[in-house]
Amino acid sequence: MTRCRFITLAATLALALPAAADVKPHALFGDHMVFQRNAPLPIWGTADPGEEVYVHLSVATVDGKREEGQAVKADKDGKWMAKLAPFPAGTDGVLTVRGAERKAAPKEKKAPNAVVFKDVAVGEVWVASGQSNMEMSLGGSSRGGGPEAIKNSTNPNLRVFTVPKFARPHPEAGFNPKPLNDKFSRWLLSAPENAPMFSAVAYYFGRDLQKALNVPVGIIHTSWGGTPAQAWTSREMLESDPELKHYVESLDTRTKAWDPNKAREQYEAALEKWKKDAEDAKQQGKPAPRRPGMPQEPGTGPFDPTTLYNGMIAPLLPFAIQGAIWYQGESNAGQPIEYRTLYAQMIADWRKRWGHDFPFYCVQLAPFNAGNPEGENWAYLREAQAIASARVHNAGVAVITDAGDKGDIHPQKKEPAGARLALLALANVYGKKIEFSGPAYKAMKVDGNKAILSFDHVAGGLTAEEFSMAGAEDVGKGGKLVGFTVAGEDKVFHPATATIEGDTVVVTSDQVSKPVAVRYGWKNFPVCNLANKAGLPASPFRTDDFEPLFKK
Repeated sequence: MTRCRFITLAATLALALPAAADVKPHALFGDHMVFQRNAPLPIWGTADPGEEVYVHLSVATVDGKREEGQAVKADKDGKWMAKLAPFPAGTDGVLTVRGAERKAAPKEKKAPNAVVFKDVAVGEVWVASGQSNMEMSLGGSSRGGGPEAIKNSTNPNLRVFTVPKFARPHPEAGFNPKPLNDKFSRWLLSAPENAPMFSAVAYYFGRDLQKALNVPVGIIHTSWGGTPAQAWTSREMLESDPELKHYVESLDTRTKAWDPNKAREQYEAALEKWKKDAEDAKQQGKPAPRRPGMPQEPGTGPFDPTTLYNGMIAPLLPFAIQGAIWYQGESNAGQPIEYRTLYAQMIADWRKRWGHDFPFYCVQLAPFNAGNPEGENWAYLREAQAIASARVHNAGVAVITDAGDKGDIHPQKKEPAGARLALLALANVYGKKIEFSGPAYKAMKVDGNKAILSFDHVAGGLTAEEFSMAGAEDVGKGGKLVGFTVAGEDKVFHPATATIEGDTVVVTSDQVSKPVAVRYGWKNFPVCNLANKAGLPASPFRTDDFEPLFKK
């Protein structure tokens, strides 16, 4: 009886004592991780308030073993951050984070209160973000070369960290604690057992970067299908721009009007109606109608402004990175003129948060019918991507007019996108003497009924590319150049004949005696094939500044 009382008393006293929190690095730090070379390295996490934390990194470099350490103290909220001096590229690293020793329970060994991460590398780190075409995995591109890429994916110097999906109303310090996949929130080596879940575009980008640079490459992949750019932008940035502040004003109005009880009642009524309609459809041999979705509080969904910045970008800060790649725009194609500002401000927002003007490269929207293959919204969105990129500097666009799919917003071929993003980075960030762009429109002069176009990035000469994509077979067969239209003073565009003459393209039409403007690839689903001898396609363009014929 006495022994039982003693055990009970000891347990009660133990529960009464404040629990000591073990030192805990942020979830970005782990086995197989990659640090950015030649940059200060922020390393952060949590511990007890006031606890001293020691951070140590050792890495094998070409010049021998390199080590750095720093002691810091957790603040009143238990947050701590160390900043180690820059490292050159290296592998076989060990990151140790050690807090104060804990007193162990009776008859147990001392708890060391330390975390050790192994196989740490230092090299190049890029963030890959956007919507579904960035999210689309190698395993999901079975008709676009995915199986072969997976088979050949073994590369211990290419590593990927996938951020779990997390839509939040306010900026978060950490990732979603309940990821849908146990391979999220940790660094994975490129290998056939891991590569199927990698973003296909990010994989091809990282693969080509690693091969060319011969240093470890880490990709932090954070994307969510169907989401608009305003979801990836902070509240502060949206509020500060007169053209964009309507997003947060609308969100605030909806949030203020939100009544969870009323929303639940409406949902339950809709659900009862759905059950009746589904039963009626079953009796008639018809498919059931779509089940109503659960009500969602404004500011907590992935399509709401700021939520993905809050849950999937903010937790990355201030991890050292080299740059970012971006594949998005489909969900903003209804407002292509606004996208010129929105995309530019999102880039500025991220750069401000990270504290430097890092390179930012996007994939131009692929050819797609978008409900109307002859429509122009996607053409204006492609133009907006280029305008915004030029506006913010140190940015670029990878053109994939030869890798679309007329009937599928998710083209299977992702290698061209990733490879051309890598060309942009290799040429502009790493100084490689390679061509990174297709022909870029420079100027137009008119000679009678001819519009004569000149270009930059000719790269050995202009050519009519031959290719096939879903919805457009044998494009350019026989050397035919296609995709041009021309307008006279009436601003009506007509199909045109285009021929390559030296480093120029001459455009004519029997219906236009005095050309005023030329457009190239100016459709949702353009079939166009101007390229240079480096094998890179020209971006769609227009020589005019006519007002768009749709609501802005």
